[in-house]
Amino acid sequence: MTRSRLVLLALLAAFALSGCNTIAGIGKDVKKAGEVVSDTAEDCKGGCDD
Repeated sequence: MTRSRLVLLALLAAFALSGCNTIAGIGKDVKKAGEVVSDTAEDCKGGCDD
């Protein structure tokens, strides 16, 4: 029974760590998108002809 608990704990840890990487990646993507929107807004302050 102890071995199965250890395996379960290892699997849970692996899922948790991969989830953290995924969330961190999403955060970076959202941050970059926000920067692009902000830069575009700054460029269009005087008026945009696009």
